[in-house]
Amino acid sequence: RKGSTCARKTMAPLTNYLILATVGVTAAFSPAHVASRPSTRLSESFGFDFAEDSYANTPDVLLGEANYKQWVKRVDENSFLNRKYNAIRRVRELDLVGATADAGILSKLEANGLDLATLEELLPVIEEAGLLSVVANNQQLLINGVAPLLVEGAPFLLPVVAGALEAGPSAFYLGAFIAAGTEALLITNNVEVPLVGLPAGVIAGLLLVPLAAVLAAVGAFLSSLKK
Repeated sequence: RKGSTCARKTMAPLTNYLILATVGVTAAFSPAHVASRPSTRLSESFGFDFAEDSYANTPDVLLGEANYKQWVKRVDENSFLNRKYNAIRRVRELDLVGATADAGILSKLEANGLDLATLEELLPVIEEAGLLSVVANNQQLLINGVAPLLVEGAPFLLPVVAGALEAGPSAFYLGAFIAAGTEALLITNNVEVPLVGLPAGVIAGLLLVPLAAVLAAVGAFLSSLKK
């Protein structure tokens, strides 16, 4: 009995050690538990099983902006979604080439030092500055956003531009000062748009700030040509 008791006492720690060692080895080679993240995918069914799946009952031509635009173009080539402003046609209809010649824009540009030779020298600088790539990457915005403003407003802008060119760079500096001063007055006086209550300085600044920057840049450019 004493021998068996001693054997049991000796085997008990050994058994416990083997159990702990087995558990440790098993845990070492078992895959780590990864906490699952809830899905953030949104759908029109709101996760309900009884709701319809929009991807299942929607034609493929309507899935995605590019497919939708192509489908609309097949339905109506002159749709508002794919319509592009025809700047060349409007220039011809408004006779802007003749109006530019009548206002003497080209001759006044040459008087300020901007001739064909200067333009040829500026082309490499414009290309190195990356302006051509900016224009190429924003064709839709320029054609449908900027071109209508310039072309449709050209009959009113050409006489003003002709007068400014005749006066020289100082006229452009004056215009930049007026635009920046108007913006400053609107902001400092907390002027609001009637009936809406929105700050007039913020809304008008979308036009006045870029206009002031462009006028100042044109004035500085013409000043550098005269030097």
